[in-house]
Amino acid sequence: MKRFKRFHGNSQNSLIDKYHLYTGEKLNWFQVTFRLERAIFPIIFPWVLFCSIYGFLVSLLYHYDLPIAFAESNGILTNAVLSFNIGFTLLLVFRTNTAHDRFWEGRQLWGALVNTSRNLTRGIWIIVKDKTPEDRLEKESILRLVVAFAFAMKLHLRSAPLDDQLASLMSKKQYLQLQESDNRPLKIAFWIGDYLQYQQERNCLDIYQLTSLQECVDELVDILGGCERILKTPLPLIYTIKLRQLLFIFCLILPLEVVSYLTWWTAPVIAFVSFTLLSIEQIGSEIEEPFGFDPNDLPLNRICNTIASNVEELIGFTSEYYSNRLFNLE
Repeated sequence: MKRFKRFHGNSQNSLIDKYHLYTGEKLNWFQVTFRLERAIFPIIFPWVLFCSIYGFLVSLLYHYDLPIAFAESNGILTNAVLSFNIGFTLLLVFRTNTAHDRFWEGRQLWGALVNTSRNLTRGIWIIVKDKTPEDRLEKESILRLVVAFAFAMKLHLRSAPLDDQLASLMSKKQYLQLQESDNRPLKIAFWIGDYLQYQQERNCLDIYQLTSLQECVDELVDILGGCERILKTPLPLIYTIKLRQLLFIFCLILPLEVVSYLTWWTAPVIAFVSFTLLSIEQIGSEIEEPFGFDPNDLPLNRICNTIASNVEELIGFTSEYYSNRLFNLE
């Protein structure tokens, strides 16, 4: 008993820690479970209720000796149902795996965005020469535009309007220009590239340094394109429709197959089976587009805040470093 409690407690802590690492929120085990289930339960509940009522009606008709159950001696029909069950289950697994591949590709792209942002901001801060104090301020504003690219890409993928957090990362003039743009992260990438080109014309960068930094900007645009590809290329709708048709047929056939064994337990069992299968199918539908607001989607807010924190730490660290170096020289 003590071993069970210890294992159960470790499982809870693992779930809590994983959710905290994923989203940055510190919740207890019940809150985490409720939040994750809440995203799918309202969608599948009407179908689960329908399947349970249907299972009860099948049990009721069987109780009054109506020939509704499949004959136990009919081996051909039993084998046909079994083959249907296996094929349907494999199709459901394939659907879920395909959705997870899209989810994981989206996570890889956002992970690459974090690394590319670090490399680009570090390169701009170290390589671009400061000739005046105004150059230093301009460089800080460009570093914050790299952060703005991440926030703008998040809003772009979510089809969300511009917010105050994005406005705080740029000038008012830039913010007004951004409101008129159709592809806002691409506009920000253009500003960053234009700044680098201007610095090369001022002899603050050589051509090799310019090429290296522009490659980082190109990587930002490639990451944006990869996310747009996932967003604008969903799984074929006929695939989803056919899977749900098979799921519906499966839930209609299963009570007829098991009612002779379960009798009045048919409704609870069918409710449980339909809840499990519908949950798996709905999870696939939810994670195939991983850039939304659902609890099971990618934690884009946390990723963007990580990039912002990295840049602000870079600016603060280098400013303190230069101050200490000048103090030591004196």
